[in-house]
Amino acid sequence: MAAYDEIADWYELEFLGAQQDDPIGVGRALRDLLGEGSGVCLEIGCGTGVHAALVRELGWTPVGVDLSGGMLRHARGRLPVALADAARLPLRDDSVPAVISVMVHTDMPEYPAVLREVARVLTPGGLFVHVGVHPCFCGGFADRTDEAAVVIRPGYLDGHWTKQSWTDKGIRDKVGASHWPLPALLNAFLDAGLAVERFTEGGAPLPVVLAVAATTRPGTRRTPRP
Repeated sequence: MAAYDEIADWYELEFLGAQQDDPIGVGRALRDLLGEGSGVCLEIGCGTGVHAALVRELGWTPVGVDLSGGMLRHARGRLPVALADAARLPLRDDSVPAVISVMVHTDMPEYPAVLREVARVLTPGGLFVHVGVHPCFCGGFADRTDEAAVVIRPGYLDGHWTKQSWTDKGIRDKVGASHWPLPALLNAFLDAGLAVERFTEGGAPLPVVLAVAATTRPGTRRTPRP
C-alpha cells in the first residue's frame, strides 16, 4: 500500500478544499514555466489530478502516473492515468515533449532517480517543469506558525526524512517527507542531464514554492533503461 492510499479521501475532500485561489503560486508557476504548448504532458506523482485542467487549458494533453491507487481513484475522471513508480516510468525513451512534477519531490526519496527517468523519456529539447516545496523555507526545520515571523531552525543542511511539522493540517505530519538542500536538489537536475533554464518562487512573506524549468541538454548522452 502506498503512503497516500490511507489519506487519499482526506486529501481530495478536505485538504484541497483549503487550497483555493492558488495561495502559494502553484498555478502561476505552471503558467509561467510550462506555458502554452501541444502534445502529451506527463505529470509524475499526479495524485488526484487537480492540475490536469490547467495543463489542458495551456493546450497540452495531460497524462498522469502515481504510485497511489487511492489517489488515482479520484484522478481518473480528470485525466488518463497509470499506476506506476516514477523511478521506473512505463514509457519509451524520447517519447514525450513535456513532463511536470508538482509538489511531490519531497514524497519521492529517490527523486534523483526520478529526474534521470524524466531525462530519459523527454524528447530532445523537451521541457521539464518542477514545482516543489521550497528547500530553504519549508521543511521539518521551518516553523511557519506565525507567517509574519517564519522561524528557520537547524536542520536545513541535513538531507533527511521526517514527519516533523509546524501544523497538523498539512501532509508532512501524516506521510512524512524527504528533504534536499538547494545545491543537492539542483545538482540532481544537472546529474540527470537536464539543463536548468528558468526559476520562479511563490508564497509570502517567505516563499513556499520553488519552481524550475529545465530541458534535455543537446548532446547529452543518456543511458537507456534496460
